[in-house]
Amino acid sequence: MNKARVAAVLAVAAALGLAYHAGLLQHLAEPARARAALLALGPWGYVAFVAAYAALQPFGVPGTVFIFAAPLVWPWPVAFALSMAGTMAASVVGFSFSRFVARDWVSTRIPERFRRYDAALERRAFATVFTLRFILWMPPLLHAFFGVSRVPFWTHFWGSLLGYALPLLAVSYFGERWFDWLRALPPAAWVAVGVGALVVATVAFVRRARRRGT
Repeated sequence: MNKARVAAVLAVAAALGLAYHAGLLQHLAEPARARAALLALGPWGYVAFVAAYAALQPFGVPGTVFIFAAPLVWPWPVAFALSMAGTMAASVVGFSFSRFVARDWVSTRIPERFRRYDAALERRAFATVFTLRFILWMPPLLHAFFGVSRVPFWTHFWGSLLGYALPLLAVSYFGERWFDWLRALPPAAWVAVGVGALVVATVAFVRRARRRGT
């Protein structure tokens, strides 16, 4: 167990070091410079992308930053392969950190909404992992939940892999087209989207408040 903890910590440290050495961390908030840095590295840009993804996403950096950026840097088949590799690596790091490094600390921080899936994991572990990954993708708290659960490592691995495949394929293939479409939208459309989102959020908040009141 101690060896597993040391290995997990060293793997994250190595990934962060590689991403920093490649210059990706410095340019992460500047898409144009990050793209230039990755392309300048050639094949090593692939390694830097996956390493940064694996080291940062389990600890708070949204995975969507990486998977939506990938098709803007590389052709969609490469973007899909790298998104899958990075997402799986991040999932394994998050899972391993929760199971082997900080299990007790993480257990107290798992939201109740995930706890209700404990019974489903006991009965149908693979199907539950697949479904949650397909719907929720890769939130760090989901990595943590699987890590402190009783789901076996390889069940988590293969269930996650299959659950991620279709959503990441869609983002990789349509990502650049989607961004082009968004850039072409007039300001009035953005206002309409904002108002719609506000209405939906308000309705959801009111319904939740009513449920708690009953």
